[in-house]
Amino acid sequence: MAELTFIKDYRNQSEMRESFIQLAQQVFGIDFTSWHEHGYWTEKYIPYSYSDGEKIIANVSVNLINLVVRGKTKRAIQIGTVMTHPEYRGRGLSRKLMEIVLKDFEGAYDIMYLFANRTVLDFYPKFGFHVVEETQYTTKYASSKPGRTRKLSPEDDLSFIYEFAKNRVPVSMTLGTVNTEELLMFYCLAAFPDDIYYLEDEEAIVIYQTTPENEVHIFEIVSQKKMDLHRILDAICTKQTRDVIFHFTVDQQEGMEKQKFHGSEVMFVRMENEMELPTEFKHPITSQA
Repeated sequence: MAELTFIKDYRNQSEMRESFIQLAQQVFGIDFTSWHEHGYWTEKYIPYSYSDGEKIIANVSVNLINLVVRGKTKRAIQIGTVMTHPEYRGRGLSRKLMEIVLKDFEGAYDIMYLFANRTVLDFYPKFGFHVVEETQYTTKYASSKPGRTRKLSPEDDLSFIYEFAKNRVPVSMTLGTVNTEELLMFYCLAAFPDDIYYLEDEEAIVIYQTTPENEVHIFEIVSQKKMDLHRILDAICTKQTRDVIFHFTVDQQEGMEKQKFHGSEVMFVRMENEMELPTEFKHPITSQA
């Protein structure tokens, strides 16, 4: 068997990049093609990989972002796209890549974290990570005064969304993210292309869905100024709305119900400089790698 080659940060090498995209499609069913073609794969997203010839066969990606924790900006590294080709599993490749990442970024972050499914609960603690529980925020809400909304589309409004998000304020000062507009654009392209709205009166972009059970799931609120959550809810809810579920931390606590978040993935964190996270928070889903 040929010796594997370590390679990183190859977004401008077309053959290796395409092989990475193919592996992500095979392992996760996600496609990075449009994200790259629109220019959203930047220097903030760094794949660390092993290749067999010109074929990427294992990967751990680094996302350089900033977390806002209790109003203070922290240097963060979010690990994502951890994958190995089925034919190369069981050889410790993810472990070796994690070790390289930890060495490369030693002393260069306040928090390193990732989201992983529950089948690997014993893997990441080997590298100093521990599980942190998230909190789900919900509220009862109904509105009889919907506001002016304009539906945005990936075909026509990507540039507007991207430029608007560059100057956003964090969705939460308790725990939010900044410098993550490229991750947001991935969700706009791949996850929520039909669920993006601009609220004219509030000057905010809201990504949300309404279920047949009249639940409103809000995945993101992008604003360039401090938002009034109740005015946003008035704009997007109806008389029939029963519950609103937030997929990020909510700072305006009045009327909120909170419970432990039980998702398909678990948050693992590794912190430096005696940093501590809030006891209750929900990491914004559109900043999740």
